[in-house]
Amino acid sequence: MHRVRVGAGTTWPGAALWIEGTPVEETGPDASEISPGSQAELMKEYKALTTSWLRKRGAWQVVDRVQQIDEVAQLADNSGYFPFLTVTQRLELLETLDPVARLKLAMGWLREHLAEQDVAESIAKDVQDGVDKQQREFLLRRQLEAVRKELAELNGDSEDESGDYRARIEAADLPEKVREAALKEVDKLERASDQSPESGWIRTWLDTVLELPWNRRTEDAYDIRGAKEVLDADHAGLADVKERITEYLAVRKRRADRGLGVVGGRRGGAVLALVGPPGVGKTSLGESVARAMGREFVRVALGGVRDEAEIRGHRRTYVGALPGRIVRAIKEAGSMNPVVLLDEIDKVGSDFRGDPAAALLEVLDPAQNHTFRDHYLEVELDLSDVVFLATANVLEAIPEALLDRMDLVCLDGYTEDEKVTIARDHLLPRQLERAGLEPGEVTLEEAALRKLAGEYTREAGVRNLERSVARLLRKVAAQHALGERELPSLSARTSCDRSSADRTTPPRPPRTRPSGAPPSRAWSPGWRSPAPAATCSTSRRRWPTPRRVARGSC
Repeated sequence: MHRVRVGAGTTWPGAALWIEGTPVEETGPDASEISPGSQAELMKEYKALTTSWLRKRGAWQVVDRVQQIDEVAQLADNSGYFPFLTVTQRLELLETLDPVARLKLAMGWLREHLAEQDVAESIAKDVQDGVDKQQREFLLRRQLEAVRKELAELNGDSEDESGDYRARIEAADLPEKVREAALKEVDKLERASDQSPESGWIRTWLDTVLELPWNRRTEDAYDIRGAKEVLDADHAGLADVKERITEYLAVRKRRADRGLGVVGGRRGGAVLALVGPPGVGKTSLGESVARAMGREFVRVALGGVRDEAEIRGHRRTYVGALPGRIVRAIKEAGSMNPVVLLDEIDKVGSDFRGDPAAALLEVLDPAQNHTFRDHYLEVELDLSDVVFLATANVLEAIPEALLDRMDLVCLDGYTEDEKVTIARDHLLPRQLERAGLEPGEVTLEEAALRKLAGEYTREAGVRNLERSVARLLRKVAAQHALGERELPSLSARTSCDRSSADRTTPPRPPRTRPSGAPPSRAWSPGWRSPAPAATCSTSRRRWPTPRRVARGSC
């Protein structure tokens, strides 16, 4: 094989083309740069790479031909047959006169091609392994479904899960729109694959819908006198709340006796806001109201809630989506007309996740809550027959729009006589049981309770009074264990006097008042006794002139 440099050309009669060619002599490698032994190693490495590439293509005859070449120039020129070389690379190979350089050039291109081919084969192998795994999993799941079907036929159960859900929906007493929505989701479940995440969302949604008590309601106890007696027995005072509950039951009883239905598609659920200082019995009042009405009771703590989804629920497409607290309360109660206590509604916050107080507007609005729609359920839920009781400590912290939808009942606190009654009928029996004492072993006279309520506690509620009673009973139990006291005995006055370190006395006004300050007293709902009010002086008073300090001095 010889190289010829192509020159000018001309046409000839007979459609022939004559081209001028100049023979080109190949330049051999310099002996100082590469030795014959190095050439042999280079040829051996090139043959190994070429043989590996040809074997992958299955060209075994070409492998034998390449192995028989012994000249460097011929071996380098043979690389021009590589199909992966571009036109530019082939021209560069022809223009290189040094056979060793030409062989090195071809060897570099062959290495690059083999590396790319290895990467492509690795990717193809991974893809094939993934496809094989999916096919194997598909076949195994099909076999598992067939086995489950055979077992279901043997046991007499439903053949598939979607059929089970469909049967449960048909058997459940669901509203018409809820039933249609549930059947649509069952159709999606039948079309969805078991590997699809949507099938898991649908199953969870169907379970939630089927667990809700759509048409289950408890019958109200229309014994008005009995309900009033229950409220009076559980709580002393709080006449406004008791009167409002009694009015609600009386109206419901009269409408039921006269056969009157719902008003405009809505029932007459009450929404009461109990506002007062801590310890006046707002939370415990909800249980008494539920017991007086014969309904289920559920408490929903709203203190510190900042996410709107806690009220309205999450979208089903979110990971870990759940219905809102209102829907979960209905589910927990097991009826559609429970007494739901929204505790600490004044401590609801708001941030970038939304305003829960704004989401409560539809819940507490009697004109809207009969069509309440949770983001998770996406079906209408009737809350018009639910009695909502909201508790708060500070009236100003409740949003105005939310307060406008509730009946406000203010609980300023208990008088001293009411505290004594509560301590005698409720606090003392409970603390006797907690202290491990029998009712006949310790007796607290009314004078002792009045002394505790008047001189040892200064609050609107009765929590500190209960702590004082518990402290006395603990002292009695400890003294009896040490042999210092025999039971049953308790001197009310001496026991109270021994705790004189905790005694509180009402503040007294100063004997001499500042010049120009009129005597005045103020009353606070948290303190059931007069307290001195802040005064401001109107008389002129000469104050000493401030001393000037030189600039730069300390």
